[in-house]
Amino acid sequence: MTLRVLLADDQALVRTGFRLILERVPGLEVVGEAENGEQAVRLAQRLRPDVTLMDIRMPLVDGLAATRRLAGPDVEDPLRVLVVTTFDLDELVHEALCAGACGFLLKDAGPGLLVEAVHAAANGEALVSPSITTRLLAHFTATSARRRARRADPALTQRELDVAKAIARGRTNAEITDELTISLSTVKTHLASIQRKIAARNRTEIAVWAWESGLVR
Repeated sequence: MTLRVLLADDQALVRTGFRLILERVPGLEVVGEAENGEQAVRLAQRLRPDVTLMDIRMPLVDGLAATRRLAGPDVEDPLRVLVVTTFDLDELVHEALCAGACGFLLKDAGPGLLVEAVHAAANGEALVSPSITTRLLAHFTATSARRRARRADPALTQRELDVAKAIARGRTNAEITDELTISLSTVKTHLASIQRKIAARNRTEIAVWAWESGLVR
């Protein structure tokens, strides 16, 4: 199965670099390029790529607004958007994830991590650049008390809470099976139950919920 990727960045050199990296990998295909956020939204809605790589600072419509239009809470059939940027700012990471992005990667993360992030996004998982993960989690912890007051208790089971905590710490399904000594199918069952109970559409939203709710400290 070929994963179809859309590139959205206002710098042609960056788009070319991403294309060269991705198209060297079997099973990845770049199906389009956009040089601004408005064009990115139009192309993504028309082409329905498996993953859209979205820069933040772009003309006409910025990447955060474009992400919200493609993957935000009000989108009926959301697309998978991976934000890839040079801006290592906590508030941008937080806003991108809340806008529906399924991951956040810095452009200097390297080819290997870029490819890994694309595959993770296509599989409904999340990948955030390791260099910003700790600060990002601290940001969620700092704001969790205010947000907890607005959230109803979803009544997760203890095992579901364990899985949610593991996701918030960036664990993959395979790592969760090892940590909790449960099968992969059981992990997936718990994930589906958690998503239903907290109205999350993907792992990223589970992780955000866990940190904002103070489940992980």
